[in-house]
Amino acid sequence: MAKLYFYYSAMNAGKSTALLQSSHNYRERGMRSLVLTPRLDTRGAGKVTSRIGLESSATVFDAATDLLALTRTEHATGPIHCVLVDEAQFLTRTQVFQLGEIADQLGIPVLAYGLRTDFRGNLFEGSQHLLAWADNLIELKTICHCGRKATMVVRLGLDGRPLNEGAQIEIGGNERYTSVCRRHFKESFAGAVAQ
Repeated sequence: MAKLYFYYSAMNAGKSTALLQSSHNYRERGMRSLVLTPRLDTRGAGKVTSRIGLESSATVFDAATDLLALTRTEHATGPIHCVLVDEAQFLTRTQVFQLGEIADQLGIPVLAYGLRTDFRGNLFEGSQHLLAWADNLIELKTICHCGRKATMVVRLGLDGRPLNEGAQIEIGGNERYTSVCRRHFKESFAGAVAQ
């Protein structure tokens, strides 16, 4: 029986690298994976890229995309052996349900990779429903500047100071966000400035 997996972490823990390695493993064995990336992530349109330089082409989706229908269409052109979703925090509730249907109805494993929480410590919609509905939850670990496990993300202003207000979604990399432990998140949040 196929399952829905959610690989989650703070930023810079290797989520995209792990996704790309999974895709490579399937290809190496003559199997086809469907790699999906949200249109919201504008850093590499139509690609999944990792910070260590790996990349792969990907099918772009947005909030209106029916992922079950998309997978069925792709599967009809040739067997899909695995669905891989990058930046899964940007999924809608309906799309997370559709990922479950891909596993349950089509028998195709789904591996979703994403952030657990935003810069305010709140769950993203996609992450919330993946945490609730995934068959397996796998935490990918990274470290805070103090050496503890980083579980939170802090958004930085142009001056490098932590922010505690603003839109939930703002695409950026290491120049805008840093991963920290809970203790340093609380300290940063307490000293954060309004945007």
